[in-house]
Amino acid sequence: MTETEGEKKPARVVVADDQTVVREGIVMLLGLLPGVEVVGAAGDGEEAVRLVAELAPDVVLMDLRMPRCDGVEATRRIRSEYPGTQVVVLTTFADDESLFPALRAGARGYLTKDAGGDEIVRAVQSVLSGDAGLSPSIQRRLLERLSQPEPAPVATEAPDGLTVRETEVLVLIAEGLTNQEIARRLHVSTATVKTHINNLFSKTGLKDRAQAVRYAYGKGLVRPPAD
Repeated sequence: MTETEGEKKPARVVVADDQTVVREGIVMLLGLLPGVEVVGAAGDGEEAVRLVAELAPDVVLMDLRMPRCDGVEATRRIRSEYPGTQVVVLTTFADDESLFPALRAGARGYLTKDAGGDEIVRAVQSVLSGDAGLSPSIQRRLLERLSQPEPAPVATEAPDGLTVRETEVLVLIAEGLTNQEIARRLHVSTATVKTHINNLFSKTGLKDRAQAVRYAYGKGLVRPPAD
């Protein structure tokens, strides 16, 4: 006898959000809906990873901006260490700096917090079926991004023995990003960014970020904005 739709077990879900009111509200909302069973709730990314290890849920509903371990890093760890658990991001933010690192880290779904309960359940069911669980607005954003032409490369070889990652950090410095913004863009820790900056400063003889900006332009790593 095949399992019918009504006999399917509900998806086991962990909710991760650092705001207690929001977290409890999501748990309460999902508790009223068929097709999902909330088995745990986490207040940050570290706790989310721990609960996945203990409970082996089907899906984690993951906020992005959380203390100790943010949602992108938690997603990366979960997908690397516990591939049987899928991740659906549920966040306030839909900007490129939030969306694309989360998807690169392994999230299969992405919703903003104005999503209704039914939309959340559909996203959970979609990722468990092997599909993407993306809200319509996120789908449009992805299509817009994909339709944009790829930027032309500005340099074919990194100067002064810089590694690829050190060159990426240098370019982002030249674009005016802070260490925290670079860390989010490259999906690494702020400490790692500082290490790359120290290394590239040592290799190039640079002393500060202003010199780094001039160096990046002078080496053709970035281009001046068009008039």
